Amino acid sequence: MFGIRRSLGWVAAPVMLVSAYQSVCPLLGGAMVLVVGGGVALHMRRELRQARWVAGVAQSVVLRPLPARVEGLGVAAVQVSAERGASVGGDLYDVVGTEFGVRVVIGDVRGHGLAALGTVAALLGGFREAVYDEPDLGGVLRRLDRTLTRHLADRSRVEPSANPVGEEFVTVLLLEIGVDGGVLALNCGHPWPYLITGSRVLPLSRADPLPPLGPFPLPADLATEHGFLLAGESLVLFTDGAEDARDRRGRFFPLPYMLERAAVEHGGSPKELVTAVLADLLRHTAGKPGDDVALLALNNGCSAKSFRGAGNCATSHTQPAPDNSPLAPHP
Repeated sequence: MFGIRRSLGWVAAPVMLVSAYQSVCPLLGGAMVLVVGGGVALHMRRELRQARWVAGVAQSVVLRPLPARVEGLGVAAVQVSAERGASVGGDLYDVVGTEFGVRVVIGDVRGHGLAALGTVAALLGGFREAVYDEPDLGGVLRRLDRTLTRHLADRSRVEPSANPVGEEFVTVLLLEIGVDGGVLALNCGHPWPYLITGSRVLPLSRADPLPPLGPFPLPADLATEHGFLLAGESLVLFTDGAEDARDRRGRFFPLPYMLERAAVEHGGSPKELVTAVLADLLRHTAGKPGDDVALLALNNGCSAKSFRGAGNCATSHTQPAPDNSPLAPHP
């Protein structure tokens, strides 16, 4: 957008000249105003297109495309920004294979557009470093919390007019999927994913999440949920823009139903699953979602070469989950 402000300088002189001339010859001056005005509009449209292209490139670097498979899990993601014509949003996600298991993050930064991109970049950078260093998933979450605190403090010094640090927050969901399909989850204010078994769609958990990162310190004891992603099952993670999307009559997007229908039509293909659901959501909102939307699908395809050859092909729960766990084995 800086290019737009710079471009206004070359417009000022011609407009002043036309204004002076119009007092002498109104007819010719009016025509010149139309010509100059048209040139200004054309130049500004070009600057806007260039700014959006630059923003899109920056987003693709920060929110990099995911591989089709990560350590044996099928993976696909899609995202759309609420800002018309923009490809930049406040949603973040990544999937990384590590010696501790496949680690996944999805989050939602307050706001959207260019203002949120710096926070997205800081958190994803912190996640991509922490997942290799921290043997415990709680350690990854605490690293993200410290990264956000530093980023907001640095931003407040550089941009005094930015939103106060106390008003900023980020919802974050972390998953760790082990060789046997075991799932560990830490949730800070984010919607729980949906677990798809055949055509059945259920929330992965109904437990109350921790508060979002930012306003409150993390508790000393982090409540980690336990469960399984068995062979053939899928997990669909999403930001709240998916469930909160409304049509012109104010009706919410029926995400579980659309996931069920997509699972019946496309089976366990992560790419086809998220693509179909996003298309349904855009039809529901007439192409104008009220918030940024991100969808991330993981499928345990039980590949013979998955997880460094060992396979995450569990077809039954190899270890019992606590009886009171929301992620206890489902029937």
